[in-house]
Amino acid sequence: MKVLDLKRFVLVILSLVVCFVTSEAAGKRSGSTDGFVRNPMLWADVPDPDVIRVGDTYYMVSTTMHLMPGAPIMRSKDLKNWETVSYVFNRLTDSPKYDLQEGTAYGRGQWATSLKYHNGRFFALLAPNEPGSIGDTYIFTAEKAEGEWTLLSRMRHFHDCSLFFDDDNRVYVIYGTGELMELKPDLSDVIEGTHQQIFQREADETGLLEGSRMIKHHGKYYLLMISHVYAPGRHRREVCYRADDIHGPYEKHVILQSDFGGFPHLAQGTIVDNEYGDWYGIIFQDRGGVGRVLTLMPCRWIDGWPMLGDEEGRVPTLMRAIKSGETERHIVCSDQFDDSRLGLHWQWNHNPIDQSWSLTERPGWLRLKTNRVVSNLYLAPNTLTQRMEGPTCSGAVRLDLTKMKDGDCAGFAAFNDETCALMVRKQGRNTELQLTELSVKLSKREKAVEDVTERVIWSTPVNKEIYLRIDGDFRPGSKDTATFYYSSDGSQWTQVGDGYQMRFDWQRFFMGSKFALFCYATKKAGGYVDVDYFNYHVTDK
Repeated sequence: MKVLDLKRFVLVILSLVVCFVTSEAAGKRSGSTDGFVRNPMLWADVPDPDVIRVGDTYYMVSTTMHLMPGAPIMRSKDLKNWETVSYVFNRLTDSPKYDLQEGTAYGRGQWATSLKYHNGRFFALLAPNEPGSIGDTYIFTAEKAEGEWTLLSRMRHFHDCSLFFDDDNRVYVIYGTGELMELKPDLSDVIEGTHQQIFQREADETGLLEGSRMIKHHGKYYLLMISHVYAPGRHRREVCYRADDIHGPYEKHVILQSDFGGFPHLAQGTIVDNEYGDWYGIIFQDRGGVGRVLTLMPCRWIDGWPMLGDEEGRVPTLMRAIKSGETERHIVCSDQFDDSRLGLHWQWNHNPIDQSWSLTERPGWLRLKTNRVVSNLYLAPNTLTQRMEGPTCSGAVRLDLTKMKDGDCAGFAAFNDETCALMVRKQGRNTELQLTELSVKLSKREKAVEDVTERVIWSTPVNKEIYLRIDGDFRPGSKDTATFYYSSDGSQWTQVGDGYQMRFDWQRFFMGSKFALFCYATKKAGGYVDVDYFNYHVTDK
């Protein structure tokens, strides 16, 4: 028996043993049994994934748009336990919109990054979804995916593209709906005159084909894309174009057309293998208020096509993890703020003002300072966010309010273009906690804030400190409900309001709801709040 075959045989035997001895009780975080992955693999907003394997480690990048730092790199050994280990960039600086001035970058910024490993280096290619030069493509590189990433080059815009290194070291970018260009060997720019339309979409594909992901397998080229077909019984699906030569001709096959978990349609993602030649698909699904979640599924090579799903072409509820016994890791985490550096699980809404927050001025606390005067939460600098997760999750914070100034607003929110917030308002000598619903209207081109409506649902006076909690429920049929609580001691909680329905709007923020900590001034800068902790857990009711 060959060494590789022996390794696979041992792996299968060990997997069978794990299957028999493992309890199928739900895990603390993901609803996963030990040794299994319960779909969604990541029940959080992790859209447009690209996943690669380097040795025994998987690396994934996802879209986070206007959040900074951007292009998060997540790492896993088993496609079950993921942690954020770096970001491709700390901030974008081409426009004051990234600083919440002269417009905003809501729903824009970094999109659909392509991640590759070639000749001992990592490469990330991304193009902000912006008009003009600020939408130019960036190529970053790093010796280690965990950082530091450096900017290698910039060039014309490529929409939803895939970087591809061929076996002969020629480099290509595949983008848009079946367009290709070759890059210079040093990746400094395109080679002019190499543009090619490698296929034409079919007549019934009235939407764009997007999310290009190119791989090479057994000498053939495979381009995975999302296809939109607006016809009875057909909508979003994952297709694959295959060719013997990168320039074509290409033939097409539908490799996934399925619903899952009470939600319709899955498409856009990639495929990746393990060390023993088994393949897996990682495809996202729109799930309302929580955003676009990731599912894990088998990829079976049938007649030379990477067919996704189980034997019936459907996403399985339960998948065996590639490895057992890995340390439990997560992309959303509690935080006691006892480090001098902010954890990688946090992202700022737009570029932060670095001098207006601190983890060292009061050790063990996060200090959020007001800086410039703004009129509403959507223009407030230094709003700090983490994803919300399904099936149900809960986040709680403790705030010290003693240094708020007249006109200051601070609190804890289920943040999106439609927001509900536990908002502390300082008016003169009075401090009041309010449950407030907010909605923003954005201009189409500049994403400028044209109007914000606020509706106070409930209010009560508060003193020097307050404990706030938000529970999220994203189970099918739950209507994506956020429930709000406050407490004076962190033990006895009082619910306020009847529950708020979180929403997903691709025309505004284009992302799932986030936990958000904020503090901004409406009259005069200089106040601040201190945050003692963020306690978080996921439950499976």
